[in-house]
Amino acid sequence: MEKNSHLVVSSPNIKYTDDYILSDYVYEETLVTQKVNEIVAKPYKKSISIQTERKVGKVGIMLIGWGGNNGSTFTAAVLANRHQLSWNTKNGVQDCNWFGSITQASTVRLGIDEKGNDVYVPMSQLLPMVHPDDLVIDGWDISPLNLAESMVRAKVIDFDLQQKLKKEMATMKPRPAVYDPDFIAANQADRATNLIRGTKQEQYLQIRADIKSFKDKNKLDKVFVLWTANTERFCDIRAGVHDTSENLEKALRNNEPEISPSTIFALAAIDEGCCYINGSPQNTIVPGVLERAESRGVFVAGDDFKSGQTKLKSVLVDFLVSAGLKPVSIVSYNHLGNNDGKNLSAPQQFRSKEITKSNVVDDMVESNQILYKPGEKPDHVVVIKYVPYVGDSKRAMDEYTSEILLHGTNTIVVHNTCEDSLLAVPLILDLLVLAELFTRVRYRSDQHGDWQSMHAVLSVLSYLLKAPLVPASAPIVNALFKQRAAIENIMRACLSLPPTHYMQLEHKIPFLMTELRSGAMFAGNTPPIKKAKLTHENGDK
Repeated sequence: MEKNSHLVVSSPNIKYTDDYILSDYVYEETLVTQKVNEIVAKPYKKSISIQTERKVGKVGIMLIGWGGNNGSTFTAAVLANRHQLSWNTKNGVQDCNWFGSITQASTVRLGIDEKGNDVYVPMSQLLPMVHPDDLVIDGWDISPLNLAESMVRAKVIDFDLQQKLKKEMATMKPRPAVYDPDFIAANQADRATNLIRGTKQEQYLQIRADIKSFKDKNKLDKVFVLWTANTERFCDIRAGVHDTSENLEKALRNNEPEISPSTIFALAAIDEGCCYINGSPQNTIVPGVLERAESRGVFVAGDDFKSGQTKLKSVLVDFLVSAGLKPVSIVSYNHLGNNDGKNLSAPQQFRSKEITKSNVVDDMVESNQILYKPGEKPDHVVVIKYVPYVGDSKRAMDEYTSEILLHGTNTIVVHNTCEDSLLAVPLILDLLVLAELFTRVRYRSDQHGDWQSMHAVLSVLSYLLKAPLVPASAPIVNALFKQRAAIENIMRACLSLPPTHYMQLEHKIPFLMTELRSGAMFAGNTPPIKKAKLTHENGDK
């Protein structure tokens, strides 16, 4: 498919209008009933109508921790790509890109061509999506440095590119942020000079005013708020404080000390109708926040960016368990020297990170009751050490020991060196792009019902998050390929296309092979497009 070609689905089950893509989709699953001596599997089908709004509108993002390594690097990446900058390094001239972003730099299998070859298209071509060049960026930080100074301090961006970005980024200054020394490490105190003063209620009101002024000034259709600041300690969830939306609001007015800064930001964002995404491991989205999001019809997502070691772990453990091998010991050692590492050197902040990194294998273990008895888990240890010299270049070392045939052992040792912020920034972009897309998708169970959004907990973003939030009673999925397949196949459902499979029966069954080779498979199989408008508004770049 050509770079700028448009994807159009030719099917009696899809209709294009100027405003919407309308899909009639049949969701299929297998319902299983387990009895004493019998397992009964029954096919299930449910017809669903899906409506995807085509117009993206003007989108803004507000980053909490805008002046940190991730925030300054994200801003630099957006500007470098927007202006198509090139810069010199010791390896020669380099061009900008969005490598590491699934929406901008990955492809999805669409189907097969006339010769039976797989056809891949950029993920961004499936449905109208916000383009990174069009983003408006703002945010808060406890440090008063402008974004050019923050970029220099972070030591992530190549020097020549810094020089090209300095003038524009020097005009960007973070808004004052909320600082509570009880929730982040004491070693962050020297940065904390750009602060919203007052009670927690007054801080909440100021954040709401900041969001409103940003939206009004830039004439934005939507604003997304994302936490990429330091890891907080876990808050102690208390009855009468965090358990309901009403109690949380009352506790905020009473200046309850156990309401964290991140929870204040989340409440303010939700009350301004903005999707809130938690990119750190702390338990920001307490029950009262979730209840408020559901009642307001606003999305929330979290927790903690899944960029390097944990992403690989979710692949390797899935592979081992699926292969019938039994991981019995998983030991992960990390050292890094950026400010995130400095903050995590404090025990309470490390504990927040340890929790999100330790639970990532649970669903894979629970999927195989041949290998694991109920309640049995591998030994799983996570260590993080602060080593200033390595800066943003994070080192991760992992040892996976599995039990194999007749109680033998197999050990895999992995060493991973990565530039931490350069892996995290594409995740910020993908979280924003995909969250924005799903704000424009509605569902109903028949032709006459009311259109409904997805559940307020946007669990479809789990691919990008270490400890994914899910709706109450829903299973947590950490296996990476399942998470990726969920994103692709939900987008395919919006186009009335079946889920991707890899059966390739046209290369395995003789009569299908004959149909493919003769062209019969494609002949007469292109019904007229219903009122097709071939361009995706705001998504054609």
